[in-house]
Amino acid sequence: MTNATSPTLDVKSTSLLLMLAAIWGGSFFFNEIALREVPPLTITLHRVIWAVPILAVIVYLKRVAVPRSKSVWGAYLVMGALNNAVPFSLIVWGQTQIESGLASILNGTTAMFAAVAAGLLLKDEPLTAKKILGAVLGLAGVAFIMGPNALTEFNLTNLAQLAILGATLSYAFASVWGKAALAGHPPLMNALGMLIGSTVLMIPIVLVVDGPPNLALSASVWGALLGLATLSTAMAYVLYFAILARAGAANLMLVTLLVPPFAIALGVLFLGERMGPEAWIGFAIIGLGFAVTDGRLLSFFIRKFSADAGRGQS
Repeated sequence: MTNATSPTLDVKSTSLLLMLAAIWGGSFFFNEIALREVPPLTITLHRVIWAVPILAVIVYLKRVAVPRSKSVWGAYLVMGALNNAVPFSLIVWGQTQIESGLASILNGTTAMFAAVAAGLLLKDEPLTAKKILGAVLGLAGVAFIMGPNALTEFNLTNLAQLAILGATLSYAFASVWGKAALAGHPPLMNALGMLIGSTVLMIPIVLVVDGPPNLALSASVWGALLGLATLSTAMAYVLYFAILARAGAANLMLVTLLVPPFAIALGVLFLGERMGPEAWIGFAIIGLGFAVTDGRLLSFFIRKFSADAGRGQS
């Protein structure tokens, strides 16, 4: 009888994880470029609509079954709203007021909020003390970044930061919805169905709010839009599910902390952005919150302490 081993991060999985963090970090950079000529909601539409045919080809080549149930496609529509349409739009609008690096740091609270949402809404993922503590630390990091005047001064910068947090909450509820409504379906088909759902939602919204999209854009903006669709969306989902299969969900969550360094580096190198010390300190607190939520770092120190204590008694 063999003992089952939990998924681990080998060299290939680590490389894939870093690649996913880089292209998701790049989404904040692409947003900044696209915002020079395209309004936020239209950027979201470009991101999802051009990713659909790419994933459709992959689903076809892999011979993944396409569901015909109306209830499944209804679930895809909800997932498209929670995981694409709402958060993508909030993040891009938030970046009209704050730097891409700061937006990525605030987005790093997603893992903690997702753990709490799952604990509250899913019976098989109970709300534990470490999840609560991790969420509290995540909020503390956000509070440090926003500063003591965030609750007393209403301005666009604070509103933009709240928009990013709204996106993370949407992602959190999307993770719960995905597990509850789509767990039994092929992951790549879930990704394609979700993107089709978000495209269906965004087309009428964009036409009403922004009007027909302007296609006479500069090469750099088109490059950013196609980068968002092909790299940060279509390829990202392929990598996401590959890492999930190889390394498991716990290791995949590490991408949350790897995205901000890539986003910040791109912002500094190409956009002239600079992060203040409060952003870095807040990021460190959010990182601590992630470590507590994840639990492995705490378990490591407990094992080390127990081992040292055992050696001391021998």
